[in-house]
Amino acid sequence: MSILKKVSMWILALPLMGCTTVPTTTNDARLDGYIPKVNATDFDYNPYDTPIAQCYADELAVREDASGATLIEDGLSAFVIRSAFARMATKTIDLQTYIYSNDFTSKILIAELKSAADRGVKVRILLDDYGTKSDIVDVMLLNQHPNIEIKVFNTVSNRSKLLYYPQFLRDFNRLNSRMHNKLFIVDNIAYISGGRNVGSNYFYPETASNFSDTDVLFIGDMTHFATNSFNEYWNHHLSIPASVFPKAKSKKALRKLEKSFAEIGARASEDVRKYNTIINMAMREYKQKRFDFSWGRGKFLADPPEKVEMTMEEKEAYRGDIVRALQRLWDETTDSVYMSAAYFVPGQGGLEHMLRQENAGVHMTIVTNSLASTNAPTVYAKWEKYRKQLIESGAEVYEFMVSAENLRGKEHDRERKQSSFSVLHSKTMVFDDDISWIGSFNLDPRSAYYNTENVAIFESRDFANKLREMIIQDTQTAWRVSLDNNGNPIWTGSRPGDNAPQVHKHAPDTGVLRRIWKNICNLVPEKFV
Repeated sequence: MSILKKVSMWILALPLMGCTTVPTTTNDARLDGYIPKVNATDFDYNPYDTPIAQCYADELAVREDASGATLIEDGLSAFVIRSAFARMATKTIDLQTYIYSNDFTSKILIAELKSAADRGVKVRILLDDYGTKSDIVDVMLLNQHPNIEIKVFNTVSNRSKLLYYPQFLRDFNRLNSRMHNKLFIVDNIAYISGGRNVGSNYFYPETASNFSDTDVLFIGDMTHFATNSFNEYWNHHLSIPASVFPKAKSKKALRKLEKSFAEIGARASEDVRKYNTIINMAMREYKQKRFDFSWGRGKFLADPPEKVEMTMEEKEAYRGDIVRALQRLWDETTDSVYMSAAYFVPGQGGLEHMLRQENAGVHMTIVTNSLASTNAPTVYAKWEKYRKQLIESGAEVYEFMVSAENLRGKEHDRERKQSSFSVLHSKTMVFDDDISWIGSFNLDPRSAYYNTENVAIFESRDFANKLREMIIQDTQTAWRVSLDNNGNPIWTGSRPGDNAPQVHKHAPDTGVLRRIWKNICNLVPEKFV
């Protein structure tokens, strides 16, 4: 080893000495005395005997693999249903998320989980280390509750803020891959999945950088497979118990958090009363069988947690259950595909497959982010590379429109307000008006090769029609992208109040600087977007 290399390694290692570190694997000797609080015996019950299942006992009894699905189209409903099901839980709750934002809405949700645990419900929470910044989020404090256990997946060893990101250079292959899965499972009989993480900007449209997303509430047979996937991650050696994190051990911080819960109730008693009224109404609607369920059968698929540990070569050659299922569904499609894809980079192989299908008579309708709405201009820069060929093949292409209230400036020189804009975040597809696809999986290289993901594939014409209509509705408030006589893109669309459709020859609602930045982002290799 050269002297220069030795010195470089010493310089990198020096700051790591004497700082707080946590294990990156449960094989670490520091976890030898770890005793789990939630065990397999806590799941030794029949999910179909729980109150949540009994509400729809007749529908679930029609066939052994029966499942029901209902769309959750807006953020407020997504939050209310999560809270309502937390209150209806009698046995177990499992939460798996990539992002947990330490904001007001997230704290309200964990207060609901704590209340469930106070009733005796066993709660497991699995967080991705990078997505949640686990050293600061208050949810870690709940690990002190006897009925709540929290783990952190794919940890960075050194917890110093200064050294957090440099460690990615030392272990890039593992730390570049994240647990992007999203699950909220109640009593092993109902689960919510889709694109939403846990944070105010996923639930409230008034927040800055609000994400327009789609979730689905499933009940029945599919839930068992979701729980099996959760267990696989929970028991994996990369899932580190929160008990080794300094944040999770602070009793003073927990008392402060509990005090904040009480202060919210005392300070905003009228708001709390309205909140409880809404949650109770949602519970009553469910118990009275007024939820708009479609009935069918489906599959829950997830990448194995081992995906993050694969070598770069193994990841780029990886074809897991999700990718194979997507290819199979597309091969079997004969009429149409509707998709709402927040981050859409099909790759050359995917593009060729889509072009063959379009030429064979399978019509595609694609809704994705515009340059103005996206929070990932690097992804948009790569999407542009495929857009023209898709349009030329006959596909209908739409890009998400920034609403009028989020714009400023002159009529033809509008610029996105960085403090208030809406980002399309859905990951949904409908094949032949019969089979629906929804989950955390983005149609891009990061989801395919690096991050772990989960999806639900649901076979029900009734549900597929509802999801298709939702995607079609999104096209009404999106820019239709076509080509002029020279093959250049043009954007056409109308906002409420417009007297006539607007036509743009460059990305609408963007300034020169954003378009230049997009071009610079295009220099990033596609496999890293």
